[in-house]
Amino acid sequence: MIQENDPLYKLRHALAGMAIALFLSVLIAALIGRLLGDLFGDNYGLRVAIYAALLVYVVAGAAVLFAKVARHETRPLTPGRLALWLASLWVWPGLLLAGKGAPKG
Repeated sequence: MIQENDPLYKLRHALAGMAIALFLSVLIAALIGRLLGDLFGDNYGLRVAIYAALLVYVVAGAAVLFAKVARHETRPLTPGRLALWLASLWVWPGLLLAGKGAPKG
């Protein structure tokens, strides 16, 4: 039986969106790491460093976005919403800076 009062049930759309977007971001980070590593020296160590830096950036973004946005996410997950989660993972510092100027209430 699904509990309407269960906090995880209420966050199901945000959890699904973030999990799928994070999975896709790992693949994108691997591709970017490979491309930039090949471009700047064709060195395996450089590719790994770029990939690791991108992973840290995306995982940190996932944590920050989930903490800031998840409780407000009530719409069902659609391809458009998933694309928004994915894009948000890559531009999350800008979203935080833009949100600081917004009025509270």
